[in-house]
Amino acid sequence: MSSYSHTLLPWLVFNAGVVFMLALDLGFFHKKAHLPSYAEALLWSFVWFIFALLFGGWIAFDQGLDCSLLFFTGYAIEKSLSLDNIMVFAIVFQTLKIPNQYQHRVLFWGIISALLLRLAMIWGGILLLQKFHFILYIFGGILFITGLKILYLGDRETDLKNTWAWKSMQKFFPLKDQLNGDKFSIKQNGKIYGTPLLAALILIEFSDVIFALDSIPAIFAITQDPFIIYTANVFAILGLRSLYFLLVNAMDDLRFLKKGLAAILCFVGLKMLGIVNIQTHHSLFVILIILGGTAVASYVVRKKDGV
Repeated sequence: MSSYSHTLLPWLVFNAGVVFMLALDLGFFHKKAHLPSYAEALLWSFVWFIFALLFGGWIAFDQGLDCSLLFFTGYAIEKSLSLDNIMVFAIVFQTLKIPNQYQHRVLFWGIISALLLRLAMIWGGILLLQKFHFILYIFGGILFITGLKILYLGDRETDLKNTWAWKSMQKFFPLKDQLNGDKFSIKQNGKIYGTPLLAALILIEFSDVIFALDSIPAIFAITQDPFIIYTANVFAILGLRSLYFLLVNAMDDLRFLKKGLAAILCFVGLKMLGIVNIQTHHSLFVILIILGGTAVASYVVRKKDGV
């Protein structure tokens, strides 16, 4: 176990650095609500990847190569499993009809909450995670059914108030189906209501907790060092937004991408239900094959149509 896990200072320094970068991200680079371009999303994906490499290099220098390899192994596992989260992001935003320019703000605050939740769950330990493992099956079933609906119903327009997500949250939170710019709440007749952005944030946080029940035990199998586990999770989470917007920017050119996402959603659901039981790198391979297939099919059809 690294010496970092036994002292408070590394935790404070690391989290202060993350908070600073996120504040710089939202307060300067993304102060104005907009859909990040393909180039911008690609740049930020590269930036977060370089930070992870530099951090792993520092661990190798300070704690030794073995400790660094544990970090990179954990980072690779969490990064691979995070692709499942990205597919859910796409479905949540599509279901709640969140405009592209506001999605970055939702994901930003989603990441802040995810960091705190992951930290609590890591310190809670694997036994606590296993205690609530049954939730995976419920969520897996929801994802599978959602994927099937998208596959068979396509992009059929539905009233936001009639979606299962909206109806479920309306039981616990006062919500309005109208946006208030990039705000998470709206005030009407002296009462405060949540907007669709708040609903999206809640769903994304819920999905992250569920996926953490699957991904954190996976990295616990590699190392029990809390600091290594936490930092690997953090770097994987920080790159999620950029990967998501790379996907969003491809939507217009890849006409079959939504069908591909639906198929992946079904696959993820079956995996969480335990019906499909494969290793992490095989799961990543399946996801890449589906995405590659949709890209090739879209290109062939566009070329045939002369677009």
